[in-house]
Amino acid sequence: MSAPNERSASAPSVLQNVANIATIVVSLLLSVVLIKVFLLPQPRPPVGGQQLVGLNIKQSLPGVDWAKNKRTLVLALSTQCHYCTDSAPFFQRIQKEAAKNVKMVAVLPQAVDDSRKYLEGEGVRVDDVKQTQLGSIGVTGTPTLLLVDGSGKVTDAWQGKLQPEQETRVLAVLKKEVL
Repeated sequence: MSAPNERSASAPSVLQNVANIATIVVSLLLSVVLIKVFLLPQPRPPVGGQQLVGLNIKQSLPGVDWAKNKRTLVLALSTQCHYCTDSAPFFQRIQKEAAKNVKMVAVLPQAVDDSRKYLEGEGVRVDDVKQTQLGSIGVTGTPTLLLVDGSGKVTDAWQGKLQPEQETRVLAVLKKEVL
């Protein structure tokens, strides 16, 4: 008589094990989805950056000699933007790899002294720091990179924290010699 009882006792434990494994698998999948949606930075669509191309920002940033520079990379940042802070290593890379081809100007809404301290703390060296409301140069989010020609016209724009392949494309554009 004990044989049938042993069989019925093992059946629920197998079913419990399968249920436990299924619960663990579902929990892991749900965790991955939640992390991906809420914790990892979402790439911003390039559409906004393309809307800035052609915009003339010469009047919005007085004191920048656009004609002398030929090409100026405007870093539109904020000291309170964690994507700007996360992008600091890329900005350092730009300075090292493309600085001879472009002048770099950081534009922040915060006071120039606070902005300089922020950039220094992040190890980002630029040729000049300007304070202005970012909307005055067409920027709606940070970080935004604007490549500006000698007449003050935006020729290329990139918004958000860039992915490695986007960073490579930006560097390629910046390294091109301009006649």
